Amino acid sequence: MYFRRIYELREDNDITQKSVAEYLGMQPNVYRRYEKGTRAIPVEAVIKLADYYRVSTDYLLGRTDDPTPPNVK
Repeated sequence: MYFRRIYELREDNDITQKSVAEYLGMQPNVYRRYEKGTRAIPVEAVIKLADYYRVSTDYLLGRTDDPTPPNVK
């Protein structure tokens, strides 16, 4: 589920995979596998992605449909 969310967030914000990979400090091919769902995302990357897109980690992980981070409510 999370791979769809990170793909949609990236596309909705018109950001390249390369830019996100650079932000996370990894090679674009590694990030590409996260979006395809062929590689598990480390917790540290989930947290960084949530901060990057200003959404909750629960939203990224598919535990809720509410993207609002907990400290914004």
